[in-house]
Amino acid sequence: MASVDKKRCVVCGVCENTCPLAAVKVYHGCYAVVEETVCVGCGKCAKSCPAGCIEMKERTAM
Repeated sequence: MASVDKKRCVVCGVCENTCPLAAVKVYHGCYAVVEETVCVGCGKCAKSCPAGCIEMKERTAM
């Protein structure tokens, strides 16, 4: 799944517009967040992020 480094996010919205499942949202104009229950780990948001602040990680068991 995708994980956003909130400190490096430039709030450009590219990830939000790229995600085919709308799993990424810009939170109150501060940083992007990933909805874990929606993200399927396709990596499109990470590849499109101009700031390079999104990385793909293994989903942890809940």
